[in-house]
Parts: sequence; C-alpha cells; structure tokens
Amino acid sequence: MFKRSKVTDGTASGQGPAGENCNGLEVGIKKKSKVPGVMITQFIETLPEGKSHPDFTRKPIALTIQEGKFAFFKAIVIGDPKPTVTWSRNNGDVSDTSRYQTKYDPNSNEHTFEMPNVKPEQADTYKCFAINEYGQAIVTVVLNVIEVGYKKNKAQQKAVTDEDFKTVLKRKSKVRPKSAQPEKKEGEIDPKFWELLLCADKKDYEQVCAEFGVTDFRWMLKKLKEIKKEREEEQAAFVRSISDLKSIKVNPNGTASFELDMDLIDQSSSIFLYKDGEMVPYTKELGDELKHSLKQIGKKYIFSLRDLMPEDAGLYQVDVDDVTMFSTDFKIPMVDFLVKIQEVKATEREDAVFECVLSNPFSKILWFGKNMPLEQGDKYDIEVSEDKLIHRLVVKDCMVVDKGIYSACAGIKSCNAWLVVEADKDAQKGKKSARKATRAGGSGTDLQKIAQEQQAKLEKVREERKEQIKATPAAPPPESPPAPQPSKAEIISTKAPEPKKVAEPAAVALDPPVVESTGITTGLSDIYALRGNPANLNVKMNTDCDGTWFKDGEQLNTGAAISITKEGTSHNLTIQSCKDENSGVYQFASGELSTQGKVTVGDMPAFDEDDLHKFSKPVIVRVGQNAAFKMPFPPQESLVVSWFKDGVEIKDGGGVKIVKEPNHSRLLLRDCLRTDAGEIKIQLKNPFGAVEATSQLIVIDRPGPPEGPVEIVETTSSIIEFRWSPPKDDGGSAVTNYIVERQQAGQSLWMKLGDVSADKTSFRDRNVTHGKKYNYRIYAENPEGISDSLETADSIMAGIMILSGPPGAPKVVSASKSCINLIWTPPEDDKGVPIIGYQVEKRKKDTNQWIALNALNEPIEDVNYAVKDITEGAEYEFRVSAINESGSGDPSPPSALVCAKNPNMRPCFKDPEDFIVVRAGNSARVKICYEAEPPPQITWLKDDEPISPWINVINIEGMSQLVIPSSKRSDSAIYTIKAKNSVGEASFDIEVRVTDEPKSPGPVELEQTVHDKVVVSWAPSPDQELDDRMYYMVSQYDSKVRVWKTVADRLFTNTYTANNILSGIQYHFRIYAKNDMGPSDPSQSPPWGINSNRVPITSNGVISSEVSFERPPSILVPLKVHTPPRGYQVYMTCAVRGCPTPSVSWYLNDVCINSDSNYYLTNSFGVCSMYILRVRTKDSGEYKVVAVNSFGKAECSSKLNVRGRR
Repeated sequence: MFKRSKVTDGTASGQGPAGENCNGLEVGIKKKSKVPGVMITQFIETLPEGKSHPDFTRKPIALTIQEGKFAFFKAIVIGDPKPTVTWSRNNGDVSDTSRYQTKYDPNSNEHTFEMPNVKPEQADTYKCFAINEYGQAIVTVVLNVIEVGYKKNKAQQKAVTDEDFKTVLKRKSKVRPKSAQPEKKEGEIDPKFWELLLCADKKDYEQVCAEFGVTDFRWMLKKLKEIKKEREEEQAAFVRSISDLKSIKVNPNGTASFELDMDLIDQSSSIFLYKDGEMVPYTKELGDELKHSLKQIGKKYIFSLRDLMPEDAGLYQVDVDDVTMFSTDFKIPMVDFLVKIQEVKATEREDAVFECVLSNPFSKILWFGKNMPLEQGDKYDIEVSEDKLIHRLVVKDCMVVDKGIYSACAGIKSCNAWLVVEADKDAQKGKKSARKATRAGGSGTDLQKIAQEQQAKLEKVREERKEQIKATPAAPPPESPPAPQPSKAEIISTKAPEPKKVAEPAAVALDPPVVESTGITTGLSDIYALRGNPANLNVKMNTDCDGTWFKDGEQLNTGAAISITKEGTSHNLTIQSCKDENSGVYQFASGELSTQGKVTVGDMPAFDEDDLHKFSKPVIVRVGQNAAFKMPFPPQESLVVSWFKDGVEIKDGGGVKIVKEPNHSRLLLRDCLRTDAGEIKIQLKNPFGAVEATSQLIVIDRPGPPEGPVEIVETTSSIIEFRWSPPKDDGGSAVTNYIVERQQAGQSLWMKLGDVSADKTSFRDRNVTHGKKYNYRIYAENPEGISDSLETADSIMAGIMILSGPPGAPKVVSASKSCINLIWTPPEDDKGVPIIGYQVEKRKKDTNQWIALNALNEPIEDVNYAVKDITEGAEYEFRVSAINESGSGDPSPPSALVCAKNPNMRPCFKDPEDFIVVRAGNSARVKICYEAEPPPQITWLKDDEPISPWINVINIEGMSQLVIPSSKRSDSAIYTIKAKNSVGEASFDIEVRVTDEPKSPGPVELEQTVHDKVVVSWAPSPDQELDDRMYYMVSQYDSKVRVWKTVADRLFTNTYTANNILSGIQYHFRIYAKNDMGPSDPSQSPPWGINSNRVPITSNGVISSEVSFERPPSILVPLKVHTPPRGYQVYMTCAVRGCPTPSVSWYLNDVCINSDSNYYLTNSFGVCSMYILRVRTKDSGEYKVVAVNSFGKAECSSKLNVRGRR
C-alpha cells in the first residue's frame, strides 16, 4: 500500500537551520544513534580515519512550562570536525534575539537554547541541527506553554492572525479554520466531506453523502478513488502502514477517544492534532494540564478528550508533519437525563433492570457494564419506548460475576449505578438453582408518567411557538404584480391563497434519445403525464408506411379514451384524459422496426389549503431572534423541496437550517438581521411539475439614526432652532417620535429637552444663554427602541461672539531642561462675560508658528502653568489667551525668550556604594550616578594613579561606569571618581576587592600538652598574605557522635586548642580557609585516639607530680593593621598563652575599653577577639592588648584606620 521514501531528511520548508537549503532533498546514508530519537544522515559512504559524523550524547528534553517563566533546552554534541549547532522551530523563526538566545559553554560542551519570559505563541516543535562536512544529526523537542488567568479562555477565542493563516496554509488538508475559510461558491462541496469519506467504511458512504447532500454516487466514487490515491502517496513519505481506524466515541469515564495504528518511518516525526482546521495542543499522557492527550502503545496512537462540552463537537484530524492521516467527526446531541439509573440489588438467576428517562427523544444510547460496551443479545436486552424517552437495560440471568458498575451514555451525558448480585439462599448446595421469572431493580418511579409529562412539555413548546406565530399581527405583504391567467391544470380556491404553479404541461417529456434507425426518424421516449390531462405519443418514419401500437404487449386500437391517427409519415397516439391505468410501456412497430417509451401518470405536488393559508401569514421577528417556517405536504416519490428568499435559492449551512421530511419541510433562519427580511418561498417539484407557496419574513428592529447634517434655522441671544431629516431605515416599524438632548460646550452632562412628534423634524430651544455654545443630539424612536444619535458637527452659539481682552504678558518663574514655569495676570477687560480659563501657546526662536499647549475645551483655570513639552537647549517665548463661553480672546504680548536648560550646579553623587566584592575572573562594574550642570568632566583613578588602558569607562548623562572585563586579584584597590565642571568638583572613593575561593590550608598537626586538651595547628593557606579578610574554621568529628560539627570559626590564627578530648574516642579535625567568596576545600588532620600521636611526658628522674607548667604570658599571634571603610564591621584577633591563665585588657589610645558597650570582647582559650559592629571615624587609633598573670605581663598593639567619605 505504501512505498518507502528515498528522502533522508523530512524537514519541512522553512524549518531547517539558517543557510541550509531545506527545499532540496539530499540523499544520504541513515545511521543509528545510541540516543533514541536522533536522526543521523551520513553524507559519504566511508569516513576518513579519525573523522566522524555529528551525534548527540545528550538530546534536549520536552518541556511543559508556565507562561512567563524561563524556558531552555540543552544539548551536547560530538563529531570530528566539530559540528555547527543551530536551532529552528516548525511554525515560525527564531531570529528574534530578544525572545531566542543561543549559548555555548566550552567547559561543559553544552549548547543552550534559551527563551526568557516564554509566551503561549512560542509553544511549538523545535529542532536542533548538528552539521559538519561528513553528516548531520537532527533531534526534535516539544515545548508546551501553559497559559494562566483569563488567557486560558481567551486563547481559545482569538482570531487567526495573518501569520497564523500562513502557517495554516502549509497543511495539505483543505479543511481550514472558520476565520480562514474562503468564501464558499455555489455548488461547492465542503472539504470535510472528502476527509470523512477517506477514513469511513464503505457501509457508511451513504450516510455521509446524505449529510452533505451528495446524490451522484458514481461521480463520488470516481473522485474519491483519485483523492485516496493522491493521499496514499503523500502518506507514504512518513508512514509504512495505517490500519485499525476507530472513529471518536464517548467512553464510560466521561472522556472521548479515537485511535489508529500507525507505523512511522521516522519516529521523530511531528504529530499534530487539529479541530475544525485549528491546531490544538495536547499532552503525551492524560493529565490535568491540557484538555487533549495522546497515549502511544507500540504502533497504536490513542487520542483522548476530557471534560467534554458541547463546543467540543467538530472534525478532528491527525497530521504527521503536514499530511493528514486520519479524520473523524464528533457529534454531540443536546440531551440530558431526567431520571438516572439507580442501584439494583438482585438475587442469582434473577433479571436486573436499569432504566432512565431522557429530556429529548433519542433513538439509541450506549450502555456499558464494568467499562465494557453492551449490545443486544442472549445476556442483555436493550429496550426503547415508542416516544424514545425511556431506555432500559435488562441483565438476564444474573450471576455473581455480573456485579459491578453499569452506566448509560447519551451524547456527552452519562450516569452510572451499581449492580449487586446476592447468592440464592434457597438453592441446594452443589446444585444450580432454577432460572427466576422475576425482575429486580427499576427506578422506583412512574417513568411512563414522567415521559408523558416531558412529551407534553415538548409538545407545549411546539404549540406555543405556533400560537406566537398565529398571534403575531400580520403585516401587509408587499405589492406584487398581477398573476398570469391560470391554465386548465391550475387549482382555483377561494378559501386560501393559491400556490403558484411553476410548470404544468399536458405531458412533460424527457430529452428523447435519437433512434438510430434508417426507418424511424423520431422514436418514442419516456413521458410523465398529469392525471386528467391529455398525453400525446408521436413517431416519425422515413417513409409513408403503416404501423401498430401496443401497450404492455397488447395491441391498441382507437376508442373512447385513445385516439390513433396517421398523417403522412407521422404516427400519433393521443390519450384523451390520463388515468392510472394508462401508465405503462407503449410500443410502436412497423414491420421489423419498433420503438417504445414509458408513460407515467401522476399528479403535480399540492398543498393543503389550510396549511397554505397558515404559511402565507408573515413571520415577524426581532433582530437576533430565529425565524422558523414549516410547510406540510402529502408524501410523494421523486419530490424535490427547495427554499428561496427573494428569488434566490437558500442552501443549508451557516445560519440556515433546512429540514426535509417525507411529509413536511422546515426552514430555520438563526439570529436574523434586518437584511434577512423579504419574500420566503417554498417550491415542491416532481417530474409532473412544480408548485410554490410564498410567505413574508419581517425583521423588526430599532430605527437607524436620523439623517444629517443638522441645519441651523435660527440663532439669537435667546433662541436656537435647527432641523434634521428622518432616518433611512425605520427598523420595519414606523417612527413614533424623536428625542432631543443638549450639552453645553465644555461640559460632560447631556440634558433631555423633550420629545418631538414623528411628523415634525425640527426643534426650537428657548432656554439658552447669550454667548454660550451648545451641542445637540437627536434620537429616533419606534416600538422596538431608540436609535443611535445624530449629533451636531460643531457647537452652536446663542447670539453673537463676545471675546475677552488680552491677559498680561506671561513671566518666567523658573526654567530647566524639562520644564518652564510661567505666571500671568488676568485681562483688564473681560467684556462682561466670565472667564472660564486660559490657553497657553509657545513659539520657538526663529520660527513664526505659535503652537497651542492645551485645547480650548481643556482651559487652564489658574494663572500659572508648567510647560513640559520643550526641547533641551531650545529658546522659547510664550503668550496667553483668555477663554469664555464664546471662545478664545485676543492673545497677550509674548514673554521674554527663555532657554530650556538646567541651572548651573556643582557635581554631587547619588547614593554610591563604597565597597564592592568581585570574584576573580568575573567582570567588575562600578556604577556611579551623579547630578551636575553643565555636564562635568569625569576622571577615574586607581590608588590615586591613572587607571590602566584595559579598564573601560562608560559615561552617559547622569552616570559613569567603570568596567574591568576580567578581574584579577591585582585589580583590588581604592578607585576614585572625580567629577569637575565650571561650578565645582567632587570625588568619591570605592574599594573594589577582587578575590576567589581561598586555597586549602597546609598540613594539620595535632599535639597534646595537657590532659584532655589537644592543640591543632596547621600551615597557613597560600592566600593568607593576599587577603586580609580571610580567616579559618575548624570542624571536629569523633567516633562516638559520628557527626561533623563546627567548633571554631573566624580564627585569624593558625592554631586551635580542642578541649574535652576523652580517652578511648577517636577524633578527626578539618580546617577550612574562608573569605567573602566562601570556604575552601578542607585540610584533614590525622586521627587522634588511644596511643595515637600522644606526646610522652618524661619525668627525667623526677616524679611526675612535681612537674610545673606555670609560665608568664606570651603573645602567640599579634594584632594586625586594619583599614575598613566607615560603617563596616571589624574583627581584631590575637592569641595569648600563659599559666595560670592571664587576664586580658584592651586599650584604645591607652584608654581601657573593656567596659565600653560599643566593643564586643571575647576570650576563648587564649584567642582574644574584639568585634565592632559598625566602625566609626572616632574608632581610629592604636589598639593594644595587655595579658597579665602572677608570673609576668605581655602586650601587642596595632592600628585601625577608618576610611571616610569625601
């Protein structure tokens, strides 16, 4: 069925990477990757030694992410030579760098494709291409974006944009979204018809054709064969086989699903789901994220829909890339359960009954038992009442295995209940009990009564609609030209309007075939004759000869009902008055020559007089309502029913619904508009003729707006009179009156002045004030409502204009580059009319144009104004006009020229940071904002020396930035920025510290000098000399607790004394170096335990009790010099030893600070520390530590220099 394609790369046009010719197809060698989903094409047969085609060792992973988040794909590619990696998407491009960013990390060899602030329209199938000269590797990945908030519903209703429309056009299927469908031509078949036939069983062809109104089956089968062949050729490029197509159906769990078996050639091919031509997103498994889902089991693909709603109905299609593989139509009937099925408790061998009542007649519902569909058979009986409202399921001969949940599904509605089967207690052991004739279950209510009530409601609704049509007053139909004189076959009735006879010949003949005989010139043909009318059969011969007439094989002779005549070569048979017995096959024979034709006697279609009278009454509806027409007629064979509006035939579809039944036809026009009004005609046509019936559709609405423009008849100081024209469209109902409203110019309130009768189209307003301007609007009103308004184009003034005098010349209060403040005085002469505000105008130097800064209807109420619409550095002059009810008066004299620039200002810095820590290798950026006028000259210094050339300085207005591209430890320094202009100068110091994670300390040694104490010492970290903020941290581990814990932190020494060291327990120590970047890797100590690293204490012949450890104090680690910025914290630490333990005192400039609460002092086993939370300028000075015991004294000192801001 399918041919294997030679195409090695199925990338669609426009989806390949930039620079790749995606329209051409390159034949290569397919290779298999170790990573599933990677498609490799090798360009040459044999690779050179040491060379390889591209491949993915890590492919991108499909991603489902919420809108607005940061989305990215990562891939690792190998190949020699090194492949070039590019990215693309199926439905769009990725050239916009603000939405798509491609990065490569040479350390990890990762290629990253980033999408910051991802949007719903970026949801798509993306491709990653890795290409070198020996081949290419391609992998696809799907991005799903979850919309949030109101956008969830909005995204479903958004119209197709031009870009989306171009994307839709890439599909080879002709099914388009509603917004993208071209205008349907008359007689054109919906593309859905062919899509459904391609996937339908042959037994369903007739049903599909009936649905779309296709009657020529021979043409349909021929056309379908051509389309199917073309479709199979397209599918062969992507799939090896397609089978087991199952149309969409509703499942017992409330979902709907359809499935197909599909063997893809390339497993990485993209699979798309469409509904009515619009792509819908789906997840790989049924979950809560999306409504649609796909489950793949081997070659079987199952698509599911959850949370079914009426709007889910439509044509669903599955595409592989751009080729449609399967189409199925989902129809949802509008029906619900009035009575749901109830739980049934039955005994073994008893029948169980589930029954329900529907809201609308339904011929067949689906029954499920334990999630399996049930059909009529030996085990189950499915019953439906005559009115099709009551449905029953009978489970016959219940056994224990039959218990479970049973459900009924009608459309998308369902209900379920339990069947509980109890064992028969009366049955004898070891013997099967006899079948019971009883039934268990049922709803427990009178279903017949409920169904009758529902049927009565439905009938009542239908009768109410009929009564509404009858009760609606009939509007006079439009005048029509006089009808032609009826012929003999026309039916004349005085009781009801007469249907129009379109065609009524005595006998309607089909096109006769030419009898190709040398003796017969014109033969007989099949004719249709009206009952009671004459019919004529004529045969012409080449020569004058005799002949004989036969009917159904019996010879005919002239009689009372039949006349046989001959005129030369013409032979005639005339039936005087056709009756049913005259129907048959007539034959004329002359010698060995003969011709025959069939005569069929019948009647033209006809309407019942009462039905015709009802139909002729006009149907009156309001705009937006539905209009319905129904015409009964006697059932008849070969009857063609057609509907017309204003002489144009109406087709089913869109807002038109036509129902054709054997005994009646209905026309429904949905959501009627005014343009839908007109003559509605139904035509019945059969081979004997045609008959028509006519009605009128009247659509009423509120009238259109009155016609303008509004003409001013008179305007004085106390009267304004104006007039207008009636509306073009009165809405189908005469205008009853007009409504006039007025608004004073400059105000927002509209006031109703009164009503004007429909025969008068003018109004005189007597309540006006001289000099004021007014706006008017006029509405037309009929019984259906009020029209849109007709509004005056310009304001109308009462009387003549009285304008105010000029105000005083404006004065400049202040000026800057963005704002100029003005002030002025009111006019001396306001002409007796109150001033409501002012209008300010500006003019740039060396120009003649004055530009208004505010509109006349937005007057400035104060006598001052801040002008912000200016250009920096330009010079302006200003003038002011006073505004009253008549308008704007004379302008004031212009102001003096003023330049839009800031006043001179000494440079000053805005909230700068004075300390920055940067990791070595990263870029260091020092950003300083300032204010100054005129713009200052910026200079940067490093430790009071000019900065190096490789350090970049970026200066823009109000900001200067120093950038060190790749910082090193040697870049640590005090950087100074200097700003200088003509007014003054300013400078500021910023300490930049470039550091990195410290290196590990040196080897660790353990020594025990006193019982239960161990001295831990270590070699300093190589970074100790480079970083004065580096310190140490000690962690301890013992075999008893078996947990590492920190025992000392912020040590500025290289020793630590561990206390409470118990015998019999093994100890370990780790030493970390720490700075602003964090801790280093630890240095591990040797284990300490029983008989391990213990320092023996020799007595040298002296008893151990006589050994003395007393000694004077000594400084093991002295204080260091510190130079912190003001406001920062400071640690000062030293180490002291002595026995007995010495007392330690701290001094600042020889003043003891032990009791000063500004300093936090600690002494932990000889490690003495001082901590200042926020260092102040007065904290600068010489700090000294003095340790004293009974054997002596020791001291050390250092300086603290606090750097302040300049």
